[in-house]
Amino acid sequence: MIHQEKYAVRNAEPGEFPEIGKLMVQVYSQLEGFPKETEQPAYYHLLTHIGEFVNKPETELLVAVSAGGDIAGAVVFFGDMQYYGSGGTATREPNAAGFRLLAVSPSARGQGVGKLLTLECIRKARAKKVRHMVIHTTAAMQTAWKMYENLGFQRAEDLDFMQGELPVYGFRLVL
Repeated sequence: MIHQEKYAVRNAEPGEFPEIGKLMVQVYSQLEGFPKETEQPAYYHLLTHIGEFVNKPETELLVAVSAGGDIAGAVVFFGDMQYYGSGGTATREPNAAGFRLLAVSPSARGQGVGKLLTLECIRKARAKKVRHMVIHTTAAMQTAWKMYENLGFQRAEDLDFMQGELPVYGFRLVL
């Protein structure tokens, strides 16, 4: 578990899954240029039911929680890429871990929550002794894109794919 002065990162508890699902839908639906629920209902169903990811092997739903117990953000960590569930070739990446669906509550933005969650995923990947970490982002997620690059992730065009009409861009971090 990683601690920052204001937040602790830990595995989400089943009772928190509905709240995390609502946070995911809120964050993704408000991204300018990102498909809306009417355009990609299956994707938003996935966000709403984010807790179902923990039923997959080596998959964890991580949550950043304030000292007062408020959920500030969440992310899904995949210790085995075959369960990653994206388009493109990412699920066939050998010797890799990944994460998807990073969301930070609007009230907690700018406080390092996304970075804290990302660093915990990197720590978990290193503990598994995999060679690299794979992630995806979109043009609508410029804040996250910059953060990933600042942490050493590099564009990996071989991991790009289209999600309906939405271009999704792959990144890789050598561990």
